Amino acid sequence: MGSHTLAVGYADLSMFGQDPLWLVILKAVGVFGFLVVTVLVAILLERKIMAWMQMRVGPNRVGPWGILQSLADGVKLALKEGIIPKGVDKPIYLLAPIIAVVPAILAFAVIPFGPQVSIFGTQTPLQLTDLPVAVLYILAVTSVGVYGIVLAGWSSGSTYPLLGGLRSTAQVISYEIAMALSFVGVFLFAGTMATSGIVTAQEGTWYIFLLLPSFLIYITSMVGETNRAPFDLPEAEGELVGGFHTEYSSLRFAMFMLAEYINMVTVSALATTLFLGGWRAPFPFNLWEGANSGWWPLLWFVLKVWLFLFVFIWLRATLPRFRYDQFMNLGWKILIPISLVWVMVIATVRGFYNAGYDVQTIVLVCAGVLLAAIVAIAVWLRARRPQPTTGPPAHFDPMAGGFPVPPLPGQDAAPAEEARHG
Repeated sequence: MGSHTLAVGYADLSMFGQDPLWLVILKAVGVFGFLVVTVLVAILLERKIMAWMQMRVGPNRVGPWGILQSLADGVKLALKEGIIPKGVDKPIYLLAPIIAVVPAILAFAVIPFGPQVSIFGTQTPLQLTDLPVAVLYILAVTSVGVYGIVLAGWSSGSTYPLLGGLRSTAQVISYEIAMALSFVGVFLFAGTMATSGIVTAQEGTWYIFLLLPSFLIYITSMVGETNRAPFDLPEAEGELVGGFHTEYSSLRFAMFMLAEYINMVTVSALATTLFLGGWRAPFPFNLWEGANSGWWPLLWFVLKVWLFLFVFIWLRATLPRFRYDQFMNLGWKILIPISLVWVMVIATVRGFYNAGYDVQTIVLVCAGVLLAAIVAIAVWLRARRPQPTTGPPAHFDPMAGGFPVPPLPGQDAAPAEEARHG
């Protein structure tokens, strides 16, 4: 890997802002259509894949092999009666679903789908727009979306939604810090915050190989940011009935569901852009000269996004929900300290590079693998560590509460029974 891995420090944004109005509208409609169709397909595939993993059938009634089930669910939600409980703060209650879903869509404005292509004779990049601080724009916009969840819980006038909203606030604060720190490595290495510039900087080597700890921290944080299992604490059914959207029905509930799945697509697209080379073709397709030109990059981009969406589904099907203290410990005691150490490593390597030493590849790869191994060993040792337990009393009376109770392991009921019958 040569000096091309470090970008020149700025991105060429001159190609943006030149499109005619009709093309801007066409791109915006295309992005919105892509998000809605992806959500419909993701809901269906989530149910199908989870059924396959759990040896069930899954949806199979509506349409051939159940492929129209998502459409049927959408029509059902649209036609259901929208119930507004008596004690809600009505203006905020009605506004909260909109606040949740709109920022999720806006974040996709700076995601690059592909290189320059010709649309009806006009040369234009497959990206709505770009900014010198595009990644920070995504962070800012998606942060606004949590207000929808918080306000939904508060305005419902009910205890369980309020608790779900409070949990969501703590969750976003905890995991956005680690997520932002994982971006710092990419910024330092790419030399730009523009998404198109970050994709250009990965022309030689994808950052998943050079910035592996940043990638692992990001994918953990993105699951926490989207309130997905095993981090779905704001809507934990077992504790909070349904969490922040307990009092919502009909289309307003559908908007919360739409926001959750669009956020999944957004963070998956951002992971693709920052760490998997964006729309660039994977090996061995990149050996073909035309793989990164024309409309082919759109296919590579969509496939990478669906790879992350499958991981979301896989996690939901296999992992139990975290306890809240475990969830907070993971964010504050593990992810954030590791992120800070890793940023220091990258900054040191960048300093050596600026001083004329070309040691970046070896140091970064070795440091990344070492850091990932240390984390894996620490988690494994923590899992194997015997938990301190206060042993039950050696003797007990099974009838002390007025009802016979069987002894626990380590308890001996014989002396109590002898005393009773002696």
